Amino acid sequence: MSEQDAHLLIVDDDERIRGLLQKFLIRNGFLVSAARDAAHARRILAGLDFDMIVLDVMMPGEDGISLTRSLRETRRTPILLLTAKAETEDRIAGLEAGADDYLAKPFEPKELLLRINAVLRRMPDVQVEAATPKLLTLGPIRYDIERGEMWQGEDLVRLTATESQLMRIFAAQPGEPVSRTKLVEDLGRDRGQAQERAVDVQITRLRRKIEADPKQPRYLQTVRGAGYMLAPD
Repeated sequence: MSEQDAHLLIVDDDERIRGLLQKFLIRNGFLVSAARDAAHARRILAGLDFDMIVLDVMMPGEDGISLTRSLRETRRTPILLLTAKAETEDRIAGLEAGADDYLAKPFEPKELLLRINAVLRRMPDVQVEAATPKLLTLGPIRYDIERGEMWQGEDLVRLTATESQLMRIFAAQPGEPVSRTKLVEDLGRDRGQAQERAVDVQITRLRRKIEADPKQPRYLQTVRGAGYMLAPD
């Protein structure tokens, strides 16, 4: 995925900001559509698929976090939240709702561009040398390494872009712990305790989709002093 073929949806109730972002991103090679609020975004999403959604949090009516939570029920499209709120609890709320990244206003357009490209790079095509698909079994869950898909019985388990990338990282080295610092680096994020905390939030969300009891994980384990480890059957 790259900016040359990515179609973005910008959702912001401020017409001036919406227009400026749209023009800036088009100049940088993206296809861009825009929505003025959550209801407008829903109508657009009913007929089009996007590679990424850039979504303002503070909007009249349904806010961005509520819309993110709702979209995550049916879509794995990457979501970048924009908001004037920069407190840690607000960032965590956005991540827990299913967002892949978070950028506080005001911001430099170049930083937005870098973050968009970083999120898109988290969804590479998977190339596996073996001719047949490789599967990891996690109790009733099956993870297809080649396709990057998770299944429970006949049902596809929907993963966000970040959850999908985490599974790719863990599946590449099952049974081996991966440090939080390494996860932050592999996810393309800046180093720091805030980003490590963000990884913890994503791990918690992923466990809810894998574990029978997320509070006592059997398959996505915490290794004291070493990070996290995927332990398939």
